[in-house]
Amino acid sequence: MADQLARSRLTKALPRGMELSHFSVLNHLARLGEERTPAQLAQNFHVTRGAMTNTLNKLEWAGHVHIRPDWDDARRKLVSVSPAGIQARNVAIQAIAPLISEVVDDIGADKVRAALPVLRALRQKLGTSDS
Repeated sequence: MADQLARSRLTKALPRGMELSHFSVLNHLARLGEERTPAQLAQNFHVTRGAMTNTLNKLEWAGHVHIRPDWDDARRKLVSVSPAGIQARNVAIQAIAPLISEVVDDIGADKVRAALPVLRALRQKLGTSDS
């Protein structure tokens, strides 16, 4: 329930036309600073390749990512975030930052900090159980 409520609030705060999946991929690529294959991204986000392809096509159409052939393996493609994608991600962060700050202020920074290791461990455990 907490996940659904958080996703709903974040989606409403994002800039018009941006979906949470778009922001998540842009943020991931921006933080990594390097290219990834669509298959790697699908695995990272625990979605099907088809779902990731759909998200990447929308991001490419918006000019937020570059998709190019892998010169070493013509069967693969490589995805990188574009300068426009970095800008879109930064605008999205500015839009959701007040929401996150409000939640942290209401709950208390100490409680949030204490919850993060538990949530990370839960994510890691659940992420490895379906492999």
